[in-house]
Amino acid sequence: MTDTPINVLVLCTGNSARSVLGECLINRLGGGKWKAYSAGSHPTGRVNPLSIEVLKENGYSTEGLRSKSWDEFSLADAPRMDLVITVCDNAAGEICPIWPGHPSKVHIGFPDPAQAEGTHEERLAEFRKVYAMIESKIRKLIALGPEHAGEV
Repeated sequence: MTDTPINVLVLCTGNSARSVLGECLINRLGGGKWKAYSAGSHPTGRVNPLSIEVLKENGYSTEGLRSKSWDEFSLADAPRMDLVITVCDNAAGEICPIWPGHPSKVHIGFPDPAQAEGTHEERLAEFRKVYAMIESKIRKLIALGPEHAGEV
């Protein structure tokens, strides 16, 4: 067994909500054995404020979180990924860059909370719901291991 963590890249189109939530959940629940990053095919340039709110409610530090392009992770000096997870249907259907190390790929789709309408509380409730959905899948992924990611 190696001390090298399992590197995971969580992808979505905008990298403002689902992929950021997934990154934070993997980093916490993985207990140092998993290291997650997130990115988007067309990043919005900022993490959705409701994502930040839900993360803070759940005790996460949001310092350093940013919306970034998946191109950063296809560079020669980028961390080598063991697993790439798409969390939105749009990103799953896009042609991804070639990732160094040829990681396994899996799609685990979730509804986009950023599309929620209504009052602040109604939209926040949607973010909380999607956070809980992602948390459930990430717990299962970590319990099964990366080689069984397709079973999540």
